[in-house]
Amino acid sequence: MPHRAVALKVALPVPVPRLFDYRAPHGHALDQIQRGQRVRVPFGKRELTGIVEAVGAVEATGEIRAARSLPDPGMPLLHGELLASLGWLARYTHLPLGEVYASALPAALRRGEPLPDTRCWVWQLTQAGVTAASGLRRGSRPARLAELLRQAALSEDVLDAELPQWRTAARALAKRGLAQRVAHAAQRGAQACDSTSSRVQIASPTPNPEQAAAIAEISAADGFTPYLLDGVTGSGKTEVYLHAIADCLNRGKQALVLVPEIGLTPQLLARFQARLGVAVHATHSGLSDNERARVWAAAWRNEARVVVGTRSAVFTPLPEGGLIVVDEEHDASYKQQDGIRYHARDFALWRAKALAIPIVLGSATPSLESLHNAGSGRYLHLRLTHRAGLALPPQVRVLDIRKRPLQAGLSAEALAGIAAALEAGGQVLVFKNRRGYAPVLLCHDCGWSAHCLRCGTSERDSAMTVHAGGRRLQCHHCGARRPSPAACPDCASLALQPQGIGTERLEELLSERFSGVPVVRVDAGSTRRKDGLLRAMAVLGDAPGILVGTQMLAKGHDLPRLTLVCVVGIDEGLFSADIRAHEKLAQLLIQVAGRAGRAERLGAVLLQTHHPEHPLLQTLLTGGYHAFASAELAARAAADLPPFAHWALLRAESAGSEAASAFLRAAQQLLNQTKPMQSASNDAATQLQTSGPWPAPMPRRAGLHRAQLLLTSASRKSLHGALSQTVGAWYALPQARKVRWSLDVDPIDLY
Repeated sequence: MPHRAVALKVALPVPVPRLFDYRAPHGHALDQIQRGQRVRVPFGKRELTGIVEAVGAVEATGEIRAARSLPDPGMPLLHGELLASLGWLARYTHLPLGEVYASALPAALRRGEPLPDTRCWVWQLTQAGVTAASGLRRGSRPARLAELLRQAALSEDVLDAELPQWRTAARALAKRGLAQRVAHAAQRGAQACDSTSSRVQIASPTPNPEQAAAIAEISAADGFTPYLLDGVTGSGKTEVYLHAIADCLNRGKQALVLVPEIGLTPQLLARFQARLGVAVHATHSGLSDNERARVWAAAWRNEARVVVGTRSAVFTPLPEGGLIVVDEEHDASYKQQDGIRYHARDFALWRAKALAIPIVLGSATPSLESLHNAGSGRYLHLRLTHRAGLALPPQVRVLDIRKRPLQAGLSAEALAGIAAALEAGGQVLVFKNRRGYAPVLLCHDCGWSAHCLRCGTSERDSAMTVHAGGRRLQCHHCGARRPSPAACPDCASLALQPQGIGTERLEELLSERFSGVPVVRVDAGSTRRKDGLLRAMAVLGDAPGILVGTQMLAKGHDLPRLTLVCVVGIDEGLFSADIRAHEKLAQLLIQVAGRAGRAERLGAVLLQTHHPEHPLLQTLLTGGYHAFASAELAARAAADLPPFAHWALLRAESAGSEAASAFLRAAQQLLNQTKPMQSASNDAATQLQTSGPWPAPMPRRAGLHRAQLLLTSASRKSLHGALSQTVGAWYALPQARKVRWSLDVDPIDLY
């Protein structure tokens, strides 16, 4: 018999859109438990960590199981603005609340581990150590450490920088009673240990007039104000960020800075640390679970004043938030493409609104959505039209390579340009947005090509990329690897040839051709290890050399000695069916070209193409990015494409091709039933439309067949209204049990 009871309503990290009921853990009263606290609960045969969403009356048909424990006594881990914003994100993405909450927590906290200790640990000499320091063996590491500590107690972070491998010496001194480790409580609103002044002042260079105007505008913001900082490459957007952050810190507030790539983080950290004079905390996927949890906890306690991180850093607690900066706001890496499909830039905008603080979106090539919002008055548009200092825009030259002999994709003119740049003492970037040695392995005799057995279909193969100079094949979609065959599997011919160009092949040619200078490859393969990008740049140094890289090098890196950029192979992007292909290509070309001539040296760009007369290239050359953006926005408006329409993409994948399509048809039928309700309050122009189900552009990946259903509407309200009415019912569909499905609101890729 059903009975009423009072229980905890818990959001769990499971793909089910509901809350789960539990009794309070033993020894805890329900009225002492708050919304936002973590709770460990039994779930089937597992134990999960969930978030208490409410305490209230429930209808129970059986005994309600008791929760196991509460990892967070006292204040809830999620509370205030962050808790409310995560609730909004769950509603906007139409995803289970428990999964959204879990995504906002570092992995260690998701597992139920306690909030890390964020006290600042310092080492100091004991009284005995002060007396005995002079008697230590001169030149030994313990003696060098003791000499440092005689001057002042030092934090472990400072010791890491001052004396490598100091920890063994510290333990030796501690064992003899000569040194001790002491915890200092972090100061509220500051990072204790190394903060000597509460007032942050930015030293030279003095901002130019455009920078000064932007800084004054941002510093004068009162409440939520979104700014689009639209500055050409090299115009000093980072300088504007620094002054805005300094103003935020001087008001006793916290600042959050988002960057698109891990590789950008060390460069920004070093620059921010040097210019701001306060501890700058980094958070990204390259850190350990404990390191990320410690930064999260420091921000939660209002001890971390400046946090710099990649996409997931948007979930950093900001109890005293004062400013959010999104650098390279156009970058697609801000969109999470699996799990909780959120866009970090868009969620940052919502959080800034909830916190009533300014947010700065910076880019040399703003997204069309941001330009549309600036044009319609939703954002304040700040322009930086000149390069900072004495730097001049690079000279762009288009090389028509039709009927020209090529070596690993490089023309004779490009090779001559590279040689001239190196001889003049400069550095060169050879850009090819395809990693590996070659895109495909082909039999010259019978036409066989190597394709992935887990991806593609009989009608459309998925080629495996050649790596390691032709010795290994790898699928860039599912990750499958296998050795290259010694002979053709179809005709036994030995005439197997890599076709096309990748970064590895370019590296091989350039290393042979320019053996007297370092040739450094920078792509996902060469920088996989921790600090891989920093190590690659260290190999290049300040001497003449060549960088061979993918789009990783197009994202805000400052390369002052770079005088030539050679762009190899962009033609595939000129004729892609992706509606965003031209936008992505225009952004990529402008960004990579902007790496050249960043200091006082004049830069040049060589752009190789088989289609020099293509309208996109002509528009970029004659009018720049904003001329392209204006034309592209007009075309999008005429075709009712984003940002003039609102999309959601329902994806499904299954072992058999029919199951995915059957689920999408059932979901579509439920959506169609909402249309009569929509028509009562909306005109025909804003009605929800569905397209499909269709096979995905890549119809099979990792052994699963993939299909999708596109939902469009001119009204965001209509789109979300229909989803609110139907998403919950999709989980209950019989067809849902045979597929893996996901909903992507505001998709940026239809793949």
